[in-house]
Amino acid sequence: MARDEHNKAAEHHENAAKAHRSAAEHHGKGDHTKGKEHANVAKQHSQTANQHTDQAHSKASSRNN
Repeated sequence: MARDEHNKAAEHHENAAKAHRSAAEHHGKGDHTKGKEHANVAKQHSQTANQHTDQAHSKASSRNN
């Protein structure tokens, strides 16, 4: 169901936002290694969110055709 995919995407967007905030905090403290780690986690969550969004749109399009 498309709604489930949107919910999964939203969860990953929220996790990405948390990781971005953590990355910013670490960078602000000069801990660039940890900051980069958190930035990479944020990127992974963002990419997964995008995949779920694409799947939701595909499911919605297939129902409308």
